[in-house]
Amino acid sequence: MIVCRTIPELRTAIRNGKAPLLANESTVGFVPTMGFLHEGHASLMRQSAEENGLSVLSIFVNPLQFGPNEDFERYPRNEERDLAIAEQNGIDIVFIPSVEVMYPTKPLTKVLVDQVTARLCGASRPGHFDGVGTVVSKLFHLVQPDRAYFGMKDAQQVAVIQQMTDDLNFPVSIIPCPIVREPDGLALSSRNVYLSAEQRSQAVVLSQSLKQAEKWVKETDITAAELVARVKAMIGEAQLADIDYVEWLQYPSLQATEPEAPINTASECYILALAVKFGSTRLIDNHLFGTFGG
Repeated sequence: MIVCRTIPELRTAIRNGKAPLLANESTVGFVPTMGFLHEGHASLMRQSAEENGLSVLSIFVNPLQFGPNEDFERYPRNEERDLAIAEQNGIDIVFIPSVEVMYPTKPLTKVLVDQVTARLCGASRPGHFDGVGTVVSKLFHLVQPDRAYFGMKDAQQVAVIQQMTDDLNFPVSIIPCPIVREPDGLALSSRNVYLSAEQRSQAVVLSQSLKQAEKWVKETDITAAELVARVKAMIGEAQLADIDYVEWLQYPSLQATEPEAPINTASECYILALAVKFGSTRLIDNHLFGTFGG
């Protein structure tokens, strides 16, 4: 496994890594991350290694996607552990740039994706997806992957990146990958390390409420407004939970539905998306209903 910290090193490593491969093996898989890797990331790496001749992982805590009162400085980092996990899961090249390498001067160009960023985390974290779009577009240019792998825990991010990829004609296939969970259902996240023992025990209400929502959706004539109200009430039973949002939307357009119309998932895909704070730790989770073709 090769570790690169500069753009010339990365480009050389990718060129040299592809050179000995047969034509049908020469695809490049890419897993962009902010590090502090866990099994969710590892599942993306394994899929990339299985489907491509060369797999590249990036580790970069991107300042552009953090707001002024968010956790950029204290975002968890552990490079030595991350490199061990990458090597164990089939990664060939790891790109670990500094902020100075990615942004040698203050960027005057941003990649803004409209509409799909208007709700959920886009509304709660203004500017967040401008930072995501900008850094992912830069990484796509640098790595030039054939496939890029993203976890569906951040389903809005997947929708935003797919829209950006389509609109800008990036020659890369976006591969959405299933949410990976702890045995008790909590979605894996690098931020879970922030949770106290009591917060951690209460945080399982997110996945429990989504599982209960699967049953509620099957009820005849339940509306989106009623479903959201029930989920909010269930999450509210956790004393430490502070709800940011609970929304039922079309997916991947993330357009609102008629709140008083009966839910019908037979022909379209919908998402029930949650963001809840436990103390200063903000967790997201979601579940898709209907058929998603991503």
